[in-house]
This record gives sequence, structure tokens and C-alpha cells, in this order.
Amino acid sequence: MKGSYSSNCLLLLLIVCFSTSFNLLCAADPTDGFTLVPLSDGNFVLQKPYNLPLADRYSDASGVRRFWVYTNDKPFKSRSGTRPRTEVRIKGQDYSSGIWQFEGYAYVPTGTSGVTIMQIHGASEGATTLQLRIYDGDMKYYKFDVVATDLYDKWFRLNVIHDVDEGKITVFINGVKKYVVNDQGPGDLYFKCGVYAAPENSSKYMESRWKNIKIYKK
Repeated sequence: MKGSYSSNCLLLLLIVCFSTSFNLLCAADPTDGFTLVPLSDGNFVLQKPYNLPLADRYSDASGVRRFWVYTNDKPFKSRSGTRPRTEVRIKGQDYSSGIWQFEGYAYVPTGTSGVTIMQIHGASEGATTLQLRIYDGDMKYYKFDVVATDLYDKWFRLNVIHDVDEGKITVFINGVKKYVVNDQGPGDLYFKCGVYAAPENSSKYMESRWKNIKIYKK
């Protein structure tokens, strides 16, 4: 009787372990069900301080795009009142309906703070529907909710899904859902990434690196 009980317990333990491993292996990826949108070099439009050559604030080597800016840099246009930036704007894939997704692998070095590293530009009110900022190594929704922590000095995968019709944005870090928020209403929408100094409390120097930037849609 004792031997039969032990065998049943062992069998149950094996089933639980197998089920757990299977679920981990088969966990849904954020890109499941989406179609990859082809991108060419022409889709990547760079913005940088208007008075500097691009090479002074941007590099692209071995598949890694490196963006950096200083808090006292000029804006991207001479008459703009916006904060300094070095960003890439995904052009030619603007959207106003449907379900769209941004994917990229990002790296933020220690010390970079008070900076937007990814945003969705466009909204019914205001300029953007989403800004993901880094403050002291943590990612925040604008300057408010914490999305993820401890992101300095490591590559992490960022996926942002925007369901325009439902008015929802979902943020994933390394394939794990981290944050869901209502969007800012319809508009002419497009994705950006790089470094864009926040309105206040920015570090003197800001940098982010990106690779494998992709766009998907349904």
C-alpha cells in the first residue's frame, strides 16, 4: 500500500513538472499572430540637434544604433521649443487604426536618466500617446507609473502593442507583460526610439543603444 502511494506521488510530481516545463516552453510570444512589416533604410529617419552633424550624436555599427545627447544641446529644429533629442522616427508606417507593434532590443548605460527612449507620437490631445522613460535605471510611463526596474547596463527586449480600436497599449519586457494603459485617443501615430530629454530632471548625458528594430501589425 505504501509502495503504491509513493508511486502515485512520484507520478503526480512528474506530471506537474512536465506541465510547468511545457507551459514555460509554449508561453505565447508578444509577436504571435502578427505580421512582420518590411522596413528599409528609408523608413528610419533620424532627428538630432540641428546645429551638429549626425556623427556627433549617432553611430550605426555592427547592427547597433547608438544615440546620445546632452541636456544643453539644441533642439532638432532651430525654432523648436522642444528638448534635445537624437531619435529615429519610423516613417512610412504611420497608422490610425488596427493593432500595431514595435519591437527592439535596447541598452541603457548607467547614469542616463530623465529621458524618453521609446515613444508613440500622435494623440487626440497632446503630442504623444506613449512615452517610456528611464529614471535611475527604472522604466516609467512618462514620469508616473513604474513599468520595469533595474534596466541599466543590460540588453532587454521591448515590445509595445498598440490596439488603436480598443484604445489600449501593452508593454512587454523580455517577453513578459509589464504594463497596460489606455492610449491618448486617435491620431496620426508612429513609433520613435533613441534619446529625448524629459522636460525636467534629465542627466547631463543621455544614451541608448538599439538593435533589431521591427514593426508588426494585424
